[in-house]
Amino acid sequence: MKFIKILLSLVIFTTLTFAQNQPPYVSDVWVSDQGNGTYKNPILHADYSDPDVVRVGDDYYMTASSFNTAPGLPILHSKDMVNWKLINYALLEQVPAETFNIPQHGNGVWAPAIRYHKGEIYIFWGDPDFGVYMVKTKDPYGVWDKPILVMEGKGLIDTCPLWDDNGDAYLVHAYAGSRAGVKSLLSVNKMNPEGTKVIDAGIHVYDGHDIDDTIEGSKFYKRNGYYYIFAPAGGVSTGWQVILRSKNVYGPYERKVVLEQGSTKINGPHQGAWVDTPDGESWFYHFQDVDAYGRIVHLQPMSWKNDWPVMGQDFDKNGIGEPVMSHKKPNVGKTYPIETPVETDVFDGFNIGLQWQWQANSNVVWHAKLPGNDYLRLFSIKSVEDSENLWMVPNLLLQKFPAPNFTASTKITLVPEEAKSGKTAGLIIMGMDYATLSISHDDKGYFIKQTEAILAIKGADEKINDEKRLKSNSAYFKVEVSAPDAMCQFLYSENGKKFKKIGKPFKAQPGKWIGAKVGLFSVSAQEAKRGGYADVEYFKITK
Repeated sequence: MKFIKILLSLVIFTTLTFAQNQPPYVSDVWVSDQGNGTYKNPILHADYSDPDVVRVGDDYYMTASSFNTAPGLPILHSKDMVNWKLINYALLEQVPAETFNIPQHGNGVWAPAIRYHKGEIYIFWGDPDFGVYMVKTKDPYGVWDKPILVMEGKGLIDTCPLWDDNGDAYLVHAYAGSRAGVKSLLSVNKMNPEGTKVIDAGIHVYDGHDIDDTIEGSKFYKRNGYYYIFAPAGGVSTGWQVILRSKNVYGPYERKVVLEQGSTKINGPHQGAWVDTPDGESWFYHFQDVDAYGRIVHLQPMSWKNDWPVMGQDFDKNGIGEPVMSHKKPNVGKTYPIETPVETDVFDGFNIGLQWQWQANSNVVWHAKLPGNDYLRLFSIKSVEDSENLWMVPNLLLQKFPAPNFTASTKITLVPEEAKSGKTAGLIIMGMDYATLSISHDDKGYFIKQTEAILAIKGADEKINDEKRLKSNSAYFKVEVSAPDAMCQFLYSENGKKFKKIGKPFKAQPGKWIGAKVGLFSVSAQEAKRGGYADVEYFKITK
């Protein structure tokens, strides 16, 4: 196990080194920076759920919920708050490892908070089943320290630290009703100055049951002598942004709603990060839940009036801000190149790109990317016993939906080795329902099949919608995803030029607390002989 962890660290390091030397990547399907000094929302049309951002000098770092996927805790970097690059992960594997070696859909990393303190970047998050964890580093591009369990307990979520002016350390958090038996409460605990241990039982500082049901997502700040707790209420897709303030860390706290949907189309605008520029401008990041597309990230202008934050624009003049769809970019003193998180992977580096995540803690035998080989080899891993579909298969290699409309394309060559049947590899749209287009084989040769599993989360069987025989063991696959309902149409080709539709349209569905994902898989039936693999030549995201 120790060897595997060392190898994973080396893989991430070589991937980061390669990535840092590449020119800025610009998406073909979603760019926020308009190139004229303005931006459009969302700044990230991808499922970076529960985003939090911290400024370190003139650098900005973002993290987000990663739930059960590995690696976890994505780290994005920006110089201008609009153009973002995925640079690392703070969590190489989910902890405890023995739990997350199999998929734990919807569990794991919930709503992290990222902060800078005494030369180090800290991330705190609540795991609803185990408690509050923390990781830290002096180099966000490097390998992060091992996670520390700061507070053990059930249902402790949405945590955020605050180091006070005198060095005292505090932690605010919410409760997951599914584990704690109660929700809509916020509590403050005291920590040791190092932020490695909670040292008291905590005090409830806000009860939202009367007017702020499901208050959660708490973030802790201090400004002009006030302690502030930024917290969303009212539900993920229907709520509003609450600000609590007090001159005492334990309250009593005054309350004000500062951001709501109002007359806009941006539902549930809340939960995110207050960030300032070196010159003192204030901005607020928040997410919007858009079903299969996940929780996408918006940026709102923010100012202060009478020591209360003012967010967005008050279109309906009721004293509460509403989200803007476009705005002048933050003034950071310079203009930086347009850049977006990477989506396409042509597998020409030392490893797969940072955009990829597995459904569980990864195993080094799942894939190989050798220097000099311009393809990814996915080994035919035996599927989970007693499973009728891919919901609990850990070795699904997936990435986020990157835009409302996009096409994912790939070329896959299946090499079953000695097996006469039972090896399958292909393209997948993954969620609580999923659909695939795959290449497989039997004693008659190779064929492709388009399948779907409706209510896969409940163990439903995978249904074959269409099958076609192939002349060889290679095939070109595409899936076209279209707004507004994330409808997916699969296509195939044997020569990479003329594509034909196959199967029937499929409506993508979100996963557990996440958006749908697109990616690759390579599996083996339980009864098949060992061996076999699929070589993937590229994975491209285009219009």
